Amino acid sequence: MSEVTPARQGNPGEVFLAFLKLGLTSFGGPIAHLGYFRDELVTRRRWIDEQGYADLVALCQFLPGPASSQVGFALGLWRGGPLGALAAWTAFTLPSAILLVLLALGAGALDGPVAQGVLHGLKIVAVAVVAQAVWGMARSLAPDRQRSAIAVAALAVTMLAAGSIGQVAAIGLGVVAGLVWCRGEVAATHATASFGISKRFGAAMLALFGVLLFGLPLLANVAGSQGLNLFDAFYRAGSLVFGGGHVVLPLLDAEVVGKGWVSGDEFLVGYGAAQAVPGPLFTFAAFLGAVSGPVPNGALGAAIALVAVFLPGFLLLVGVLPFWDAFRARPLAQAGMRGANAAVVGILGAALYDPVWVSAIVRPVDVVLAVAGFVLLMVWKAPPWVVVDGLAVAGGVMGAVGY
Repeated sequence: MSEVTPARQGNPGEVFLAFLKLGLTSFGGPIAHLGYFRDELVTRRRWIDEQGYADLVALCQFLPGPASSQVGFALGLWRGGPLGALAAWTAFTLPSAILLVLLALGAGALDGPVAQGVLHGLKIVAVAVVAQAVWGMARSLAPDRQRSAIAVAALAVTMLAAGSIGQVAAIGLGVVAGLVWCRGEVAATHATASFGISKRFGAAMLALFGVLLFGLPLLANVAGSQGLNLFDAFYRAGSLVFGGGHVVLPLLDAEVVGKGWVSGDEFLVGYGAAQAVPGPLFTFAAFLGAVSGPVPNGALGAAIALVAVFLPGFLLLVGVLPFWDAFRARPLAQAGMRGANAAVVGILGAALYDPVWVSAIVRPVDVVLAVAGFVLLMVWKAPPWVVVDGLAVAGGVMGAVGY
Protein backbone atom coordinates (compact mmCIF):
# COMPACT_ATOMS: atom_id res chain seq x y z
CA MET A 1 0.00 0.00 0.00
CA SER A 2 1.34 3.40 -0.97
CA GLU A 3 0.49 6.62 0.79
CA VAL A 4 0.99 10.18 -0.40
CA THR A 5 3.62 11.10 2.18
CA PRO A 6 5.82 14.08 1.26
CA ALA A 7 6.38 16.82 3.80
CA ARG A 8 3.87 19.64 3.36
CA GLN A 9 6.36 22.50 3.51
CA GLY A 10 5.12 24.64 0.66
CA ASN A 11 3.16 27.87 0.62
CA PRO A 12 0.63 29.36 -1.79
CA GLY A 13 3.23 31.66 -3.38
CA GLU A 14 5.52 28.76 -4.22
CA VAL A 15 2.57 26.82 -5.62
CA PHE A 16 1.46 29.80 -7.73
CA LEU A 17 4.87 30.27 -9.34
CA ALA A 18 5.28 26.56 -10.09
CA PHE A 19 1.88 26.35 -11.76
CA LEU A 20 2.29 29.66 -13.58
CA LYS A 21 5.30 28.14 -15.32
CA LEU A 22 3.19 25.13 -16.22
CA GLY A 23 0.29 27.30 -17.36
CA LEU A 24 2.55 29.18 -19.76
CA THR A 25 4.31 26.14 -21.22
CA SER A 26 1.97 23.11 -21.01
CA PHE A 27 0.76 22.56 -24.57
CA GLY A 28 -0.81 19.38 -25.90
CA GLY A 29 -3.94 18.58 -23.92
CA PRO A 30 -4.65 16.79 -20.62
CA ILE A 31 -2.46 13.73 -21.17
CA ALA A 32 0.49 15.95 -22.02
CA HIS A 33 -0.29 18.14 -18.99
CA LEU A 34 0.00 15.12 -16.70
CA GLY A 35 3.44 14.48 -18.18
CA TYR A 36 4.48 18.07 -17.55
CA PHE A 37 3.21 17.83 -13.95
CA ARG A 38 5.16 14.64 -13.35
CA ASP A 39 8.36 16.09 -14.74
CA GLU A 40 8.11 19.36 -12.81
CA LEU A 41 6.47 18.37 -9.52
CA VAL A 42 7.37 14.70 -9.03
CA THR A 43 10.80 14.36 -10.67
CA ARG A 44 12.26 17.85 -10.23
CA ARG A 45 10.59 19.39 -7.19
CA ARG A 46 9.75 16.09 -5.41
CA TRP A 47 6.46 17.35 -4.02
CA ILE A 48 5.02 13.84 -4.20
CA ASP A 49 6.25 10.31 -4.91
CA GLU A 50 5.55 8.30 -8.08
CA GLN A 51 2.90 6.04 -6.58
CA GLY A 52 1.12 8.90 -4.87
CA TYR A 53 1.02 10.81 -8.15
CA ALA A 54 -0.32 7.76 -10.00
CA ASP A 55 -3.06 7.39 -7.39
CA LEU A 56 -4.10 11.03 -7.81
CA VAL A 57 -4.23 10.62 -11.58
CA ALA A 58 -6.40 7.51 -11.22
CA LEU A 59 -8.83 9.38 -8.98
CA CYS A 60 -9.11 12.39 -11.28
CA GLN A 61 -9.60 10.25 -14.38
CA PHE A 62 -12.45 8.47 -12.58
CA LEU A 63 -14.32 11.66 -11.71
CA PRO A 64 -16.19 13.96 -14.08
CA GLY A 65 -14.30 17.15 -14.80
CA PRO A 66 -10.99 18.30 -16.28
CA ALA A 67 -8.56 15.60 -15.11
CA SER A 68 -5.32 17.57 -15.45
CA SER A 69 -6.75 20.61 -13.63
CA GLN A 70 -8.11 18.37 -10.89
CA VAL A 71 -4.67 16.78 -10.45
CA GLY A 72 -3.13 20.26 -10.29
CA PHE A 73 -5.76 21.39 -7.76
CA ALA A 74 -5.06 18.32 -5.61
CA LEU A 75 -1.30 18.88 -5.73
CA GLY A 76 -1.78 22.52 -4.76
CA LEU A 77 -4.05 21.42 -1.89
CA TRP A 78 -1.45 18.95 -0.68
CA ARG A 79 1.46 21.37 -0.94
CA GLY A 80 -0.13 24.60 0.26
CA GLY A 81 -3.56 23.83 1.73
CA PRO A 82 -6.78 25.44 0.44
CA LEU A 83 -4.98 28.61 -0.67
CA GLY A 84 -2.43 26.43 -2.45
CA ALA A 85 -5.22 24.69 -4.33
CA LEU A 86 -6.66 28.05 -5.41
CA ALA A 87 -3.19 29.28 -6.39
CA ALA A 88 -2.56 26.15 -8.50
CA TRP A 89 -5.84 26.51 -10.40
CA THR A 90 -5.48 30.27 -10.92
CA ALA A 91 -1.90 30.11 -12.19
CA PHE A 92 -2.48 27.13 -14.47
CA THR A 93 -5.71 28.52 -15.93
CA LEU A 94 -5.26 32.26 -16.35
CA PRO A 95 -2.71 32.37 -19.19
CA SER A 96 -4.88 30.47 -21.67
CA ALA A 97 -8.10 32.08 -20.40
CA ILE A 98 -6.72 35.59 -20.94
CA LEU A 99 -5.55 34.74 -24.46
CA LEU A 100 -8.94 33.30 -25.41
CA VAL A 101 -10.86 36.23 -23.93
CA LEU A 102 -8.68 38.65 -25.90
CA LEU A 103 -9.45 36.64 -29.05
CA ALA A 104 -13.16 36.73 -28.23
CA LEU A 105 -13.15 40.50 -27.68
CA GLY A 106 -11.30 41.06 -30.96
CA ALA A 107 -13.17 38.51 -33.05
CA GLY A 108 -15.76 41.03 -34.21
CA ALA A 109 -13.01 43.15 -35.78
CA LEU A 110 -11.82 40.27 -37.97
CA ASP A 111 -13.38 40.95 -41.36
CA GLY A 112 -12.41 40.52 -44.99
CA PRO A 113 -11.65 37.37 -46.99
CA VAL A 114 -8.24 36.65 -45.41
CA ALA A 115 -9.54 36.98 -41.84
CA GLN A 116 -12.59 34.88 -42.63
CA GLY A 117 -10.33 32.30 -44.24
CA VAL A 118 -8.21 32.13 -41.08
CA LEU A 119 -11.34 31.66 -38.97
CA HIS A 120 -12.51 28.89 -41.29
CA GLY A 121 -9.11 27.25 -40.94
CA LEU A 122 -9.59 27.25 -37.17
CA LYS A 123 -12.89 25.44 -37.62
CA ILE A 124 -11.14 22.77 -39.71
CA VAL A 125 -8.62 22.37 -36.88
CA ALA A 126 -11.50 21.20 -34.69
CA VAL A 127 -12.22 18.34 -37.12
CA ALA A 128 -8.64 17.03 -36.92
CA VAL A 129 -8.35 17.44 -33.16
CA VAL A 130 -11.69 15.82 -32.30
CA ALA A 131 -11.02 12.97 -34.73
CA GLN A 132 -7.69 12.35 -32.98
CA ALA A 133 -9.45 12.36 -29.60
CA VAL A 134 -12.11 9.91 -30.78
CA TRP A 135 -9.49 7.55 -32.20
CA GLY A 136 -7.28 7.64 -29.11
CA MET A 137 -10.16 7.26 -26.67
CA ALA A 138 -11.70 4.41 -28.66
CA ARG A 139 -8.44 2.47 -28.49
CA SER A 140 -8.10 2.90 -24.72
CA LEU A 141 -11.71 3.03 -23.50
CA ALA A 142 -13.50 0.72 -25.96
CA PRO A 143 -10.89 -1.93 -26.80
CA ASP A 144 -13.14 -5.01 -26.78
CA ARG A 145 -16.46 -6.13 -28.26
CA GLN A 146 -18.56 -5.26 -25.25
CA ARG A 147 -17.26 -1.74 -24.82
CA SER A 148 -17.22 -1.02 -28.54
CA ALA A 149 -20.90 -2.02 -28.63
CA ILE A 150 -21.60 0.36 -25.73
CA ALA A 151 -19.83 3.14 -27.64
CA VAL A 152 -21.95 2.54 -30.75
CA ALA A 153 -25.15 2.48 -28.68
CA ALA A 154 -24.15 5.74 -26.99
CA LEU A 155 -23.46 7.26 -30.41
CA ALA A 156 -26.97 6.30 -31.53
CA VAL A 157 -28.62 7.67 -28.38
CA THR A 158 -26.71 10.95 -28.63
CA MET A 159 -27.52 11.40 -32.31
CA LEU A 160 -31.22 10.59 -31.91
CA ALA A 161 -31.84 12.51 -28.68
CA ALA A 162 -30.27 15.91 -29.22
CA GLY A 163 -28.90 18.08 -26.45
CA SER A 164 -27.75 17.31 -22.93
CA ILE A 165 -30.64 14.88 -22.35
CA GLY A 166 -29.26 12.50 -24.95
CA GLN A 167 -25.75 12.77 -23.51
CA VAL A 168 -26.88 12.06 -19.94
CA ALA A 169 -28.98 9.14 -21.20
CA ALA A 170 -25.96 7.76 -23.09
CA ILE A 171 -23.77 7.86 -19.98
CA GLY A 172 -26.52 6.23 -17.92
CA LEU A 173 -26.85 3.51 -20.55
CA GLY A 174 -23.09 3.01 -20.42
CA VAL A 175 -23.09 2.56 -16.64
CA VAL A 176 -25.90 0.00 -16.76
CA ALA A 177 -24.31 -1.88 -19.65
CA GLY A 178 -20.97 -1.83 -17.85
CA LEU A 179 -22.51 -3.43 -14.78
CA VAL A 180 -23.78 -6.24 -17.00
CA TRP A 181 -20.97 -6.71 -19.54
CA CYS A 182 -17.77 -5.28 -18.05
CA ARG A 183 -17.24 -7.25 -14.85
CA GLY A 184 -13.75 -8.27 -15.80
CA GLU A 185 -10.68 -8.64 -13.67
CA VAL A 186 -10.70 -6.30 -10.69
CA ALA A 187 -7.95 -3.72 -11.05
CA ALA A 188 -5.44 -3.52 -8.24
CA THR A 189 -5.70 -0.45 -6.02
CA HIS A 190 -3.37 1.36 -3.63
CA ALA A 191 -4.17 3.51 -0.64
CA THR A 192 -4.17 7.27 -1.07
CA ALA A 193 -4.06 10.02 1.50
CA SER A 194 -7.21 11.93 2.44
CA PHE A 195 -5.37 15.29 2.35
CA GLY A 196 -6.66 15.98 5.83
CA ILE A 197 -10.26 16.14 4.58
CA SER A 198 -12.78 14.57 6.95
CA LYS A 199 -15.56 12.36 5.70
CA ARG A 200 -18.08 14.86 7.08
CA PHE A 201 -16.58 17.72 5.06
CA GLY A 202 -16.30 15.48 1.98
CA ALA A 203 -19.97 14.56 2.30
CA ALA A 204 -20.86 18.26 2.59
CA MET A 205 -19.01 19.03 -0.65
CA LEU A 206 -20.80 16.19 -2.44
CA ALA A 207 -24.10 17.52 -1.15
CA LEU A 208 -23.23 21.03 -2.35
CA PHE A 209 -22.38 19.60 -5.77
CA GLY A 210 -25.83 18.00 -5.97
CA VAL A 211 -27.67 21.04 -4.64
CA LEU A 212 -26.06 23.26 -7.27
CA LEU A 213 -26.62 20.76 -10.07
CA PHE A 214 -30.34 20.45 -9.41
CA GLY A 215 -31.03 23.77 -7.70
CA LEU A 216 -29.38 26.21 -10.10
CA PRO A 217 -31.90 25.63 -12.95
CA LEU A 218 -34.79 26.27 -10.56
CA LEU A 219 -33.17 29.35 -9.08
CA ALA A 220 -32.30 30.77 -12.50
CA ASN A 221 -35.85 30.19 -13.71
CA VAL A 222 -37.40 31.87 -10.67
CA ALA A 223 -34.97 34.80 -10.66
CA GLY A 224 -35.05 35.32 -14.43
CA SER A 225 -31.34 36.12 -14.32
CA GLN A 226 -29.19 35.54 -17.41
CA GLY A 227 -26.12 35.53 -15.16
CA LEU A 228 -27.55 32.56 -13.26
CA ASN A 229 -28.57 30.90 -16.52
CA LEU A 230 -25.01 31.26 -17.77
CA PHE A 231 -23.54 29.89 -14.54
CA ASP A 232 -26.00 26.98 -14.57
CA ALA A 233 -25.23 26.05 -18.18
CA PHE A 234 -21.48 25.88 -17.64
CA TYR A 235 -21.80 24.22 -14.24
CA ARG A 236 -23.97 21.47 -15.73
CA ALA A 237 -21.53 20.95 -18.59
CA GLY A 238 -18.62 20.66 -16.17
CA SER A 239 -20.57 18.18 -14.06
CA LEU A 240 -21.03 15.65 -16.86
CA VAL A 241 -17.61 15.53 -18.52
CA PHE A 242 -16.26 12.00 -18.29
CA GLY A 243 -13.12 11.05 -20.19
CA GLY A 244 -11.18 14.27 -20.76
CA GLY A 245 -11.45 17.86 -21.88
CA HIS A 246 -12.58 17.18 -25.44
CA VAL A 247 -15.81 15.63 -24.16
CA VAL A 248 -16.92 19.06 -22.97
CA LEU A 249 -17.39 20.02 -26.65
CA PRO A 250 -20.83 18.41 -27.19
CA LEU A 251 -22.00 19.41 -23.73
CA LEU A 252 -21.15 23.06 -24.24
CA ASP A 253 -22.56 23.02 -27.76
CA ALA A 254 -25.89 21.83 -26.37
CA GLU A 255 -25.87 24.51 -23.68
CA VAL A 256 -24.76 27.63 -25.57
CA VAL A 257 -25.28 27.01 -29.29
CA GLY A 258 -28.51 25.12 -28.74
CA LYS A 259 -29.90 28.06 -26.77
CA GLY A 260 -28.78 30.64 -29.34
CA TRP A 261 -26.30 32.37 -27.04
CA VAL A 262 -23.32 31.64 -29.33
CA SER A 263 -23.33 30.95 -33.07
CA GLY A 264 -22.03 27.65 -34.41
CA ASP A 265 -19.24 29.44 -36.27
CA GLU A 266 -18.08 31.31 -33.17
CA PHE A 267 -18.15 28.07 -31.21
CA LEU A 268 -15.85 26.24 -33.61
CA VAL A 269 -13.49 29.19 -34.02
CA GLY A 270 -13.02 29.34 -30.25
CA TYR A 271 -12.57 25.59 -29.98
CA GLY A 272 -9.94 25.65 -32.72
CA ALA A 273 -8.11 28.52 -31.05
CA ALA A 274 -8.18 26.69 -27.71
CA GLN A 275 -5.91 24.05 -29.25
CA ALA A 276 -3.18 26.64 -29.82
CA VAL A 277 -2.86 27.93 -26.27
CA PRO A 278 -1.23 26.25 -23.27
CA GLY A 279 -3.13 25.13 -20.21
CA PRO A 280 -6.46 23.36 -19.79
CA LEU A 281 -8.93 22.98 -22.65
CA PHE A 282 -11.74 23.97 -20.27
CA THR A 283 -10.64 27.59 -20.67
CA PHE A 284 -12.62 27.41 -23.90
CA ALA A 285 -15.49 28.29 -21.55
CA ALA A 286 -13.98 31.76 -21.06
CA PHE A 287 -14.16 32.38 -24.81
CA LEU A 288 -17.80 31.28 -24.93
CA GLY A 289 -18.76 33.39 -21.92
CA ALA A 290 -17.13 36.43 -23.54
CA VAL A 291 -18.88 36.07 -26.92
CA SER A 292 -22.28 34.94 -25.62
CA GLY A 293 -25.16 37.02 -26.93
CA PRO A 294 -27.15 38.12 -23.87
CA VAL A 295 -25.43 40.09 -21.14
CA PRO A 296 -23.46 39.36 -19.02
CA ASN A 297 -20.77 38.71 -21.60
CA GLY A 298 -17.30 40.13 -22.24
CA ALA A 299 -14.90 39.84 -19.31
CA LEU A 300 -17.70 39.29 -16.77
CA GLY A 301 -19.32 36.55 -18.83
CA ALA A 302 -15.92 34.91 -19.27
CA ALA A 303 -15.32 34.91 -15.49
CA ILE A 304 -18.75 33.44 -14.76
CA ALA A 305 -18.34 30.68 -17.34
CA LEU A 306 -14.78 29.88 -16.27
CA VAL A 307 -15.59 29.49 -12.57
CA ALA A 308 -18.78 27.56 -13.28
CA VAL A 309 -17.22 24.97 -15.60
CA PHE A 310 -14.37 24.13 -13.19
CA LEU A 311 -16.32 24.27 -9.90
CA PRO A 312 -18.17 20.91 -10.08
CA GLY A 313 -15.00 18.94 -10.78
CA PHE A 314 -13.29 20.49 -7.75
CA LEU A 315 -16.31 19.92 -5.48
CA LEU A 316 -16.40 16.27 -6.52
CA LEU A 317 -12.65 15.87 -6.03
CA VAL A 318 -12.70 17.26 -2.49
CA GLY A 319 -15.88 15.32 -1.72
CA VAL A 320 -14.63 11.96 -2.94
CA LEU A 321 -11.08 12.06 -1.53
CA PRO A 322 -12.00 10.69 1.93
CA PHE A 323 -14.08 7.85 0.42
CA TRP A 324 -12.00 7.01 -2.65
CA ASP A 325 -10.04 3.98 -1.44
CA ALA A 326 -13.09 2.07 -0.26
CA PHE A 327 -15.20 2.92 -3.30
CA ARG A 328 -12.75 2.14 -6.09
CA ALA A 329 -11.97 -1.30 -4.66
CA ARG A 330 -15.56 -2.40 -5.38
CA PRO A 331 -15.85 -4.53 -8.55
CA LEU A 332 -19.24 -3.04 -9.46
CA ALA A 333 -17.84 0.50 -9.31
CA GLN A 334 -15.05 -0.46 -11.69
CA ALA A 335 -17.48 -2.17 -14.07
CA GLY A 336 -19.83 0.80 -14.14
CA MET A 337 -17.00 3.20 -14.91
CA ARG A 338 -15.75 0.99 -17.76
CA GLY A 339 -19.20 1.24 -19.32
CA ALA A 340 -19.44 5.00 -18.73
CA ASN A 341 -16.04 5.58 -20.30
CA ALA A 342 -17.01 3.53 -23.36
CA ALA A 343 -20.16 5.63 -23.71
CA VAL A 344 -18.01 8.76 -23.71
CA VAL A 345 -16.39 7.53 -26.93
CA GLY A 346 -19.80 7.41 -28.61
CA ILE A 347 -20.74 10.87 -27.34
CA LEU A 348 -17.56 12.38 -28.71
CA GLY A 349 -18.06 10.52 -31.99
CA ALA A 350 -21.47 12.15 -32.33
CA ALA A 351 -19.88 15.56 -31.73
CA LEU A 352 -17.32 14.86 -34.45
CA TYR A 353 -20.20 14.73 -36.92
CA ASP A 354 -22.40 17.48 -35.49
CA PRO A 355 -21.44 20.25 -34.85
CA VAL A 356 -17.81 19.82 -35.93
CA TRP A 357 -17.91 18.17 -39.36
CA VAL A 358 -21.16 19.66 -40.67
CA SER A 359 -20.05 23.19 -39.72
CA ALA A 360 -16.44 23.07 -40.91
CA ILE A 361 -16.41 20.85 -44.01
CA VAL A 362 -18.16 22.69 -46.84
CA ARG A 363 -15.77 22.20 -49.80
CA PRO A 364 -13.59 19.34 -51.06
CA VAL A 365 -10.43 21.20 -50.06
CA ASP A 366 -11.69 21.30 -46.47
CA VAL A 367 -11.61 17.49 -46.40
CA VAL A 368 -8.01 17.57 -47.62
CA LEU A 369 -6.97 20.05 -44.94
CA ALA A 370 -8.79 18.15 -42.18
CA VAL A 371 -7.15 14.86 -43.18
CA ALA A 372 -3.77 16.57 -43.39
CA GLY A 373 -4.21 17.94 -39.88
CA PHE A 374 -5.27 14.52 -38.59
CA VAL A 375 -2.20 12.85 -40.15
CA LEU A 376 0.09 15.51 -38.71
CA LEU A 377 -1.31 14.86 -35.23
CA MET A 378 -1.51 11.07 -35.40
CA VAL A 379 1.41 10.02 -37.60
CA TRP A 380 3.87 12.89 -37.50
CA LYS A 381 3.10 13.56 -33.80
CA ALA A 382 3.08 17.30 -34.47
CA PRO A 383 2.23 19.56 -31.50
CA PRO A 384 -1.37 20.83 -31.71
CA TRP A 385 -0.25 24.45 -32.01
CA VAL A 386 1.68 23.59 -35.18
CA VAL A 387 -1.47 22.14 -36.74
CA VAL A 388 -3.52 25.15 -35.62
CA ASP A 389 -1.06 27.61 -37.13
CA GLY A 390 -0.71 25.60 -40.35
CA LEU A 391 -4.44 25.26 -41.02
CA ALA A 392 -5.09 28.89 -40.05
CA VAL A 393 -2.47 30.03 -42.59
CA ALA A 394 -3.90 27.66 -45.21
CA GLY A 395 -7.36 29.09 -44.60
CA GLY A 396 -6.04 32.64 -44.91
CA VAL A 397 -4.32 31.80 -48.21
CA MET A 398 -7.54 30.30 -49.58
CA GLY A 399 -9.39 33.42 -48.51
CA ALA A 400 -6.80 35.66 -50.19
CA VAL A 401 -7.11 33.85 -53.53
CA GLY A 402 -10.89 33.85 -53.31
CA TYR A 403 -11.32 30.09 -53.04
